[in-house]
Amino acid sequence: MLTFQFSSFPVLKTSRLLLREVTPEDVKEIYELRTNRDIMQHIDKEKLKNTEEAKELIQKMKEGYDTCTGISWGITLQGSNKIIGGVGFWRIVREHYRAEIGYSLMPEHWNKGIISEAISVVVDFGFEHLQIHSMEANLNPGNTKSARVLEKAGFQEEGYFKENYYFQGKFFDTLTYSKVNNPFIGSDQL
Repeated sequence: MLTFQFSSFPVLKTSRLLLREVTPEDVKEIYELRTNRDIMQHIDKEKLKNTEEAKELIQKMKEGYDTCTGISWGITLQGSNKIIGGVGFWRIVREHYRAEIGYSLMPEHWNKGIISEAISVVVDFGFEHLQIHSMEANLNPGNTKSARVLEKAGFQEEGYFKENYYFQGKFFDTLTYSKVNNPFIGSDQL
């Protein structure tokens, strides 16, 4: 069964980004992310009602990490500690070595390649250090920008599920993308 333990929360870096643990000091930024209309229009979950709910969400992130059922990073720009987005495996099914990736980014940072950069380093970390075998992402089918981001990261459309998600008194469809860790791709062993 998949499990992970690190001496400290793993910090991930790219040329522009630093992905770090979300802490209670980030409550304002988490609240802004989970109440932004543009972000939440394709996330079929309730907006946070107050900063107390943001604190609870941060605590759930910590519990996920502590129990090896999830790991989430706050996205910051190198040289700044302010969270501008989030990315991570919010649901890890340990016995199947499978994780569901999720991400968000403040709209003023859209279309700059930031989320693609963050997803790339998280996917690599998931395969190499967490020993995840397959990843999935579940989208609202209207979220075509997110679908393009996933395709750019090497995810493939896996399925379209009709009315499988119930939210605010309505049934919604789900588009699922996946990526499998295949260490033999591109090798002479195929």
